[in-house]
Amino acid sequence: MDNNQKNQINIELTDEIAEGKYSNLAIITHSPTEFILDFVQMMPGSPKAKVRSRVIMTPQHAKRLYKALADNLSKYEAQFGTIKDGGEMPPFTLNGPTAQA
Repeated sequence: MDNNQKNQINIELTDEIAEGKYSNLAIITHSPTEFILDFVQMMPGSPKAKVRSRVIMTPQHAKRLYKALADNLSKYEAQFGTIKDGGEMPPFTLNGPTAQA
C-alpha cells in the first residue's frame, strides 16, 4: 500500500449537512484551550439573530483553519480577481430601510 492510500480517510457527508447553512456574521471567542466559532444569520429589519452553527476547535486546529482559509482566498483571487473588502461592515438597521426621495 503506498503512502497516499495509508493517509486517506473516508469522510461522510449527510444530505442534511450537505445543504449547508447561510451565515452573514461570524462571532469568534476563545479560551486557553478552545476556539468557538458561531456562524450567525442576521436579517435586516429584525432585532433577532440566530446562531446557525457552532464549531469548537483547539487552538492548533484554529491556526490550521486560518492558514487553509488564507491559502484558499489567495487561490480564489488569483482565479476570479480581488475580493473587495468594503471597509467596515455597514450597520444592520433594526427598522428596515428608510425611503429617500
